[in-house]
Amino acid sequence: MTVREIRTAGARRTGLPRRVAMVSVHTSPLDQPGIGDAGGMNVYVVELAERLATLGVEVEVFTRATASELLADVELSPRVRVRHVTAGPFEGLSKEDLPAQLCAFTAGMLGVEAAQERGYFDLVHSHYWLSGQVGWLARERWGVPLVHSMHTMAKVKNAALAAGDTPEPLARLIGEQQVVDAADRLVANTDEEAAQLVGLYGADPARVAVVHPGVDLDVFSPGPASAARARLGLPPDSQVLLFAGRIQPLKAPDVLLRATAQLLDRDPSLRARLVVAVVGGPSGSGLERPEELARLAAALGIADVVRFQPPVAQERLADWYRAATVTVVPSYNESFGLVAVESQACGTPVVAAGVAGLRTAISDGASGLLVASHEPSAWAAALGRLLGSPRLRAELSAGALVHASRFGWSVTAARTLDVYADAVAHHASPPAASPPAVAASG
Repeated sequence: MTVREIRTAGARRTGLPRRVAMVSVHTSPLDQPGIGDAGGMNVYVVELAERLATLGVEVEVFTRATASELLADVELSPRVRVRHVTAGPFEGLSKEDLPAQLCAFTAGMLGVEAAQERGYFDLVHSHYWLSGQVGWLARERWGVPLVHSMHTMAKVKNAALAAGDTPEPLARLIGEQQVVDAADRLVANTDEEAAQLVGLYGADPARVAVVHPGVDLDVFSPGPASAARARLGLPPDSQVLLFAGRIQPLKAPDVLLRATAQLLDRDPSLRARLVVAVVGGPSGSGLERPEELARLAAALGIADVVRFQPPVAQERLADWYRAATVTVVPSYNESFGLVAVESQACGTPVVAAGVAGLRTAISDGASGLLVASHEPSAWAAALGRLLGSPRLRAELSAGALVHASRFGWSVTAARTLDVYADAVAHHASPPAASPPAVAASG
């Protein structure tokens, strides 16, 4: 679907919102993905907001201010604004501390709307359960529909915890259930996530819509690996295994390191040309042990082949994908897996865990390989199979480009507009029971 076709389709819709309040409490769309709590959701919010703007919808993103020098109102792009809301101290608060600041955040967000003409916002779209709590109260106050995207779910994460990781608390489980019950529409990234919302949270199937996230196909595009390696300072004839993302147990970068050690045990000659690139920063429970991955590499005797790089901008990240022989995504849980699709859009196949959204993000056997367990031996076998077969890599590379081409952000925005129109048309009257105070969610 071309941009012109999408705009024409948008013009035919009725009941579209003129202005959307998008809520992203714990992470700003202005933050660099891969640092702290910034990740795929940041990319999602930015790309969706900007694509909605091209379809004629104004978007204002509300996020918590984390520095005193931040402007209260920032223009991200035409028709897209970021509102920094003061809620608690600017620094020193983790995501787990934020439930106690939701009342302050809600007051700040409602205050912005109160200073405008009546009916300023037509719809609220919240991202992650903390934002959903705020969006719930805004829905009640403004009398507009609430659309909510979970991004991750506590019940799903707790069912597949990495060794040593911390379970999600009861407060989050309760908070998520409240948001599921209150939202007019729930946006799921995949059919599997939609089934989880219905099966684990009792969501009404009629209120759940599946909209795949997208990828910027202009930024993430194929290019010569040799040129990308030259720009990154990598040997031209190297075999590059890439991990890109936040360094935390959930993302399981340790699985890649342990598999690498087994690969080198099996074929010591590989050491001379192998590069394992880890591009990202500590996040979540990984913040408690930021050097643990480097220590693991040393303990495994593979520190000489592992290269740690801080998070980079999307244009630079695209070069890492192009330079890679294969991108490795060993996460214990992913609601979708933007890294996997970005890599495929650059023509680089992916070896990924066969979990949740990754089963949609990757076409197993056509654009990459899915591994059924997190046993390092299984990963070593899959990676060794790819490294040892240029023909298989070429076939998967071609399939990766075809598969990724289905996930453009313009299509995501057009389908999200359909959800908005449906929510506006079927906006229910407020629930009979009054919502509890936001602070009780923590």
